[in-house]
Amino acid sequence: MQERFEQRLTRTVNVGEVPIGSGYPVVVQSMITENIQNTIHAARQIKSLHLNGAKIVRIAIPTLKDAQSLADIKKELLRTYKNVPLVADVHHQGATIAVEAAKYVEKIRINPGLMVTNKSVQKNNYSEKEIVQQIDKIDQVLVPIINACKENGVALRIGVNHGSLAERLTFMWGDTPKGMVESALEYLRICRSRGFNDLVVSLKSSRVSVMQEANRLMVNEMNKENMDYPIHLGVTEAGKDQYARIKSALGIGTLLSEGIGDTIRVSLAEDPIVELSVGYDILQGLGLEQTKAEIIACPSCGRTTFNLPGVTDRITSAVFHLKELKIAIMGCVVNGPGEIADSDYGIMGISGGKVAVFRGKKQVGTVIQSEAEEALTSLIKKDGKWIDPPKSFE
Repeated sequence: MQERFEQRLTRTVNVGEVPIGSGYPVVVQSMITENIQNTIHAARQIKSLHLNGAKIVRIAIPTLKDAQSLADIKKELLRTYKNVPLVADVHHQGATIAVEAAKYVEKIRINPGLMVTNKSVQKNNYSEKEIVQQIDKIDQVLVPIINACKENGVALRIGVNHGSLAERLTFMWGDTPKGMVESALEYLRICRSRGFNDLVVSLKSSRVSVMQEANRLMVNEMNKENMDYPIHLGVTEAGKDQYARIKSALGIGTLLSEGIGDTIRVSLAEDPIVELSVGYDILQGLGLEQTKAEIIACPSCGRTTFNLPGVTDRITSAVFHLKELKIAIMGCVVNGPGEIADSDYGIMGISGGKVAVFRGKKQVGTVIQSEAEEALTSLIKKDGKWIDPPKSFE
């Protein structure tokens, strides 16, 4: 794997036993879709996500009854599996739900645009006095949450969404990244003034450009105020299928390559387990973490002398779990030798539908293409680098 990008320096915020912040690997998380009042099914999905790589699992908590259900979910997890760091996602009802949820989870996420709202009053101007009054109201709502987090050893994410900016912020700054940043800063300043710094901040949008600009601006503004809080990245409501993956990779990956971001969630309109594989692919593509074999395969062209797509599929399926290895599958002698020399193992197409088998840059044999997978796996086993693939998780 390539060297890690230089990561922005932040404090470490612990979510249960999972540290978030510079110096630690980027944390991949996801969110359950089960009705949490069906505690058995909710706990089962949490377990499945954790087994498939979610270091932290988030749960939407729209009502007080949902918050109270967290106690039974924790009990069910401990009975059937083990403790998993949970995040309660709270948007409404002031502090009531968040304070209750803090008794049972390792982190609370609140949305500044919805925690303190005054949507029924349409205004086209805000006086200095009114702005101060609204900041005071935020303080009144936030202090009980801060106290609950302190009492229970719980972290807090200030999670701003572009689509739910408070009316006052939209009036003052427009529907802009600047408004998102100012929304987050209001909450961060109150938390810091109250001596609470176990904070993570996020600024999400379904538009990649807005999400990127907001996070860059957030870093600049935090630097000005000597804030070193970790950042959670995501392109919210990205959609599904290839386009959603591309949007997520562009938004999250670009910022990670700039050293911005300490934890990520890929938001897909699909089974949340899929989010995890995409998230880890983004990290592996950047050289930040390797969770499966690194496969280097050429795109095929008129010089290719064997069925490269088919052989690539078979070899990838056989060796994907060997996460310490880099394996090259090359169609011809033009780029093959150089790519294979930089890999642990590889094959290269030669004449007559045959492939040459390599250990590093040394050729160790020649086989027909139908035997390529067996030849490669046998060589890996001979070198003592083979491990059996893990059992699939539910």
